[in-house]
Amino acid sequence: MAFSSTITSYGKSGDKIVTRGTFSASGSETGGDINTGLTVCEFIALTPSGASVAADQCTVNETFPCDGSAVTIVTTAGVDGYWRAEGY
Repeated sequence: MAFSSTITSYGKSGDKIVTRGTFSASGSETGGDINTGLTVCEFIALTPSGASVAADQCTVNETFPCDGSAVTIVTTAGVDGYWRAEGY
């Protein structure tokens, strides 16, 4: 199974757009691209979820600001989690 991500909500924080969602790095997958729904992503936070045990912290493999349609993350194989992004 491949890496996947989903947007679950949209909102605002001051003059920034905030989006939230989930990601899943199933099986042997060790990350992939998150489409935040933003044109430009200035910040993203990653949190492993539930039964997922991460041997390492999930990381972002980008220089900010970056294209919000393809924010590359790196995870331990099989980790699921949540993300929160800000930008415009």
